[in-house]
Amino acid sequence: MPDAFADHPTDTPPAADHSLAVYTTLRLGGPAGTLTTAVHADEAIAAVRTASAAGRPVLVLAGGSNLVIGDAGFAGEALLLRTSGIDVVGEDPDGVVVRVAAGEAWDDFVAYTVTNGLSGVECLSGIPGSAGATPIQNVGAYGQEVAHTIVAVHAYDRIADQVRVMAPAECGFGYRTSVFKHNDRYLVLSVDFKLARSGESAPIRYAELARSLGAGTGDRVPLTLARDTVLKLRAGKGMVLDPEDRDTWSVGSFFTNPVVSEEFFATLGEMPHWPAGDGLVKLPAAWLIERAGFPKGFAGDGVAISGKHTLALTNRGAGTTEGLLDLARTIRDGVRDRFGVELHPEPVLVNCAI
Repeated sequence: MPDAFADHPTDTPPAADHSLAVYTTLRLGGPAGTLTTAVHADEAIAAVRTASAAGRPVLVLAGGSNLVIGDAGFAGEALLLRTSGIDVVGEDPDGVVVRVAAGEAWDDFVAYTVTNGLSGVECLSGIPGSAGATPIQNVGAYGQEVAHTIVAVHAYDRIADQVRVMAPAECGFGYRTSVFKHNDRYLVLSVDFKLARSGESAPIRYAELARSLGAGTGDRVPLTLARDTVLKLRAGKGMVLDPEDRDTWSVGSFFTNPVVSEEFFATLGEMPHWPAGDGLVKLPAAWLIERAGFPKGFAGDGVAISGKHTLALTNRGAGTTEGLLDLARTIRDGVRDRFGVELHPEPVLVNCAI
């Protein structure tokens, strides 16, 4: 099984049986074979190097906000990445380069940038998980992606047995993907972002956010206003972690928005869509799911579609991973039967599949 990198919910006391459920925002998943914590990058490298030499698979977790672990758990070594640090490492007339440790909570980093007048990631506020997970998924929301501002990823290369500094062109960034995803070669250690020194946001690209701000697309607004508005929008969709709100016991969007050819799109009839370049069209998965007969709150066995957001599949407290995957399969098959469009999961699946 390939290694996976998951992102970072809350600091939770380790379970006596090495249960991985306590380290995921879904609160699902069986036990790990062994559990190791790394608070420094060299400790993480040593743990991965030792496991590799012994032929043991490694699951790297920081917060588990993009991870679905099977009910049987993970028989190898689970590495809890708890590294921290945010440092300015460069500056020129075009901006500031800030290096953030992989284990640093992502939203803490975004808050740091806004507080310090650094523009470029403010629309990614409220996304759970760790900074090190963001290049793996090429995390994006409200018109921004981390690929827009990443200038380097520092990663341990298990094949070369060395730390590499990888430029964006080497990272293979695409829609919710990168060279790091589903790839056991690299352990992300830190990420460098180039941000503008400005009290105003980057140009607003996302129509929903622009409407909420009372601004036009392309306008700039104060950083704090952009962040606060994004947080309110996300909270309204159950996309800001809240231990009391079961709608947030999820991995966020479970399915990616499907991309189809223009020729196939022409057979579908009227529906929302966006150009995806090179003769491709992106479709809204949430719209497809609802029109296929799966509304908010649609329930499975101990699991359900969020009452706030159609793309979020949630654990209602007594769910299992298999129950969640059964619900995902039902939705996937229903959309395929109704539209002929295949939905694909966005999170990393460990010891399980749909």
